[in-house]
Amino acid sequence: MKQRTWSLVILIAVLVISGCSSSPTADPLSSNKKITLTLWYWNRSIDDQLLQKAKEQFPNIHLVTQKIGGDFKSKLKTTMAAKSGEPDIVALNDWIMELFPSQDRFYDLYEFGAAEVKDQYLDWKWQQGVTPDGQMIGFPMDTGPTALFYREDLFKEAGLPTDPEEVHKQMSTWDDYRKAGLTLKEAFNGKVFMYDNIENVYNEIISQSDKKYFTPEGDFIGDSNETIREAWDMSVAFHKDGLIANADHWTPEWNAGVNKGKIASFVGAVWMKQPLQEAAPDTAGKWRVTRAPGGDGNVGGSFMAIPKSSEHPKEAFEVIKWLQNPENQLTMFKTTNLFPSTPSAYDSATIREGEPFFGGQATGEVFAESARNVQISFFGERYPAVHGVMTRWLNNIANLDPATAFDEAMQRVERELKR
Repeated sequence: MKQRTWSLVILIAVLVISGCSSSPTADPLSSNKKITLTLWYWNRSIDDQLLQKAKEQFPNIHLVTQKIGGDFKSKLKTTMAAKSGEPDIVALNDWIMELFPSQDRFYDLYEFGAAEVKDQYLDWKWQQGVTPDGQMIGFPMDTGPTALFYREDLFKEAGLPTDPEEVHKQMSTWDDYRKAGLTLKEAFNGKVFMYDNIENVYNEIISQSDKKYFTPEGDFIGDSNETIREAWDMSVAFHKDGLIANADHWTPEWNAGVNKGKIASFVGAVWMKQPLQEAAPDTAGKWRVTRAPGGDGNVGGSFMAIPKSSEHPKEAFEVIKWLQNPENQLTMFKTTNLFPSTPSAYDSATIREGEPFFGGQATGEVFAESARNVQISFFGERYPAVHGVMTRWLNNIANLDPATAFDEAMQRVERELKR
C-alpha cells in the first residue's frame, strides 16, 4: 500500500513539473507555434503585395492586415483611449508628434535593436520618430521631399527659363521666384498665376527651416523665429502681387487650375506627382520639376509603431524592420510611389527613370537631392494646433489689415497655448 501511495505521489509531481516546463511565452519564431499580429494602415501607405510577401516571409506569424478607412488618426486615438482593440503594429502619418505625450503607450524601438540599422536611413527622418526624451516610437517609412513643379511651356511663353537647372538658378530664393511670378503675370495679362494658394507658400517656406514653433524643451519661439515671420510676409506678398490662384489642394478649382493652364507652378512634396497627373491629364509632357526656391524641405511621410498593448513586440519589430528595409522601400517606390527614407535607394536605376508626364525628365533625381538636404528640425506635439491657427488666419488675409494681422494671429496662438 505504501509503495502504491509513493508511486502516485511521484507521478503527480512529474506531471506538475512537466506542466510548468511548457511555457506559453516561448519565442514563437523559434518554435512551431504560430502567433497573430494585427497591423493597421491606410490605403497606399504600404504596398498590399508587399504585405502579402511579409506573410510568406514570417511563416510562424499570422499577420492580419487591416486597411483603415476614414479618419485614421481619430480611429487610432479613440482606440487608444478605450485601451481595447489596439493593433500590434500601426502606421502613423506626419502627425506622429501629437503622440509624443503618450510615449508610454508605445514601445521604445531602441529596445529591440533599432539603432543597429539607423545608418540605413536619413538622419532627419529618423529623428522625427524620436521623442524629446530620446524614446524612438516611430520607425521610418516614406518621406515627402519638396521641389518646384512648373509648366515648361508657360514659362517659355512668359520669357522665363525652362531648363530645370536654369530655372533653379534664376529662382533660387523666394523673392527671385516672386519676381519671376510678376513677369509671368504681365505676360499673360493676369490670367495665369504663378502659385496655387497662400497657405502652400507659408507651409513650404516653414518646411525648409531648421526651427519651427517650439524648442525641444517645449518653449514657444514662433513669435521670435525669423523664419515664421518671413514665411508670413512672403505669403502676404504673393497675395498682394496677385500671383496666387486661390485654389486649395484637393478641390475642383485646383484640378481645373493645373489642367487648364491657370496655375503655372507650385512647390509641393513628391507625393503631389500623382494628384497632379490625375488632375491634369491634358498637360502631360508639359510639366517639369526643379529644386525649390529657398531650399529643400519635407512635407508628409509616415512611420510605424508598436503599441504597448502588443504581447509580441519583438516579433512585431522584426516585421517592421523587414517591411521598411532599403530593398522593400525601393519596391514601394516602384509600385506605390512612396519615396524612400533609405538614401541607398537614390542611386538605383528606378529613381533615374524618365517620366513621360514630365517630358521624360527623371524627377526622382531632383527629389532625392532634396531629401538628402532636408534639415533636422523639431516640431513638438502642439505644432498642428499652432500651425492650424496661423494658416486659418493667413487664409483670411483678404479681410484683415496686413499691418496688424501677424500680431493678431500670434495673440490667437497665445490663447491657444493657454488651453
